[in-house]
Amino acid sequence: MQAHWDDLRLFLAVARAETLSGASALVRLDAATLGRRIARLEKQLGVGLFVKSPQGYALTDAGQRLMIRAEAAEEAMRAAAEGVSVHRVSADGPQFAALSGQIRLGAPDGCANYLLPQVCAALTDQHPDLDIQIVALPRVFNLSRREADMAIGVSAPTAGRLTVQRVTDYKLHFAASTEYLSKAPPLAHMSDLPQHRIVGYIPDMIFDRELDYLADAGVQRIALASNSVSVQLNLLRQGGGVGVVHDFALPTVPGVQRVLVNQFALQRSFYLIRHAADRDHRTLNRFAELLGQGIKAEVTRLERISGESGA
Repeated sequence: MQAHWDDLRLFLAVARAETLSGASALVRLDAATLGRRIARLEKQLGVGLFVKSPQGYALTDAGQRLMIRAEAAEEAMRAAAEGVSVHRVSADGPQFAALSGQIRLGAPDGCANYLLPQVCAALTDQHPDLDIQIVALPRVFNLSRREADMAIGVSAPTAGRLTVQRVTDYKLHFAASTEYLSKAPPLAHMSDLPQHRIVGYIPDMIFDRELDYLADAGVQRIALASNSVSVQLNLLRQGGGVGVVHDFALPTVPGVQRVLVNQFALQRSFYLIRHAADRDHRTLNRFAELLGQGIKAEVTRLERISGESGA
């Protein structure tokens, strides 16, 4: 017996959330009803799709096979239901139509706080029927579970059914507030760093090796630490010490300036990561193109301000 699309939709939600409670929030169906629907689907198909435990729902081999087919069906339904053609051709050449619908974008909080607000606000100005959700989390997003339609990452994943595009490079330097520097010991050379309070990531909560900035500087002790880059920047603004900061974030914190500029600098990259099944999704393709252009332009603009101000 074949499963109907609505059954597959519920199956995908449970497979991705791995719990009934998590899936129920995704599909707006109470957990008890969702559990009965999954049990009914298993009975219809004559196979167990999940192994249930106190920890949640894990896919069986049959569930894994159905997952592949369900995701293909999901993509086909998405394409069929897509209400906007991203481009049309006129006598004057290709013209792009307005985007609509909802797109969820995952990003680390540095990008989410200091780049995406202005980029996404500009996109919704251009596309009033487009709804953009920014999910800022200090971890790698699981696109296979559809936590987001696409994600910004600081390294290129090498596993999974994903497509990866490098968006832009960005720079980081040590920085501190002028108030802190006026009271602290001199900071003219890297060898002076041990005399200063260091602000940085909590070492065992660094979710990507590209964020281990202080290891490159030989720093041993972090006096003030957070898993959030925005919290770190606020610690610096409050005179907490010296830390590594994105150049593009510095224009948002007057009174915080770059230090040791000629002795220490880092360059990292942002990558746009998408599920491979979405490669032919016209709305997401156009949005990804506009998003990448906007992020690259905004990094260039803000880094130029940081350089001109001497920050």
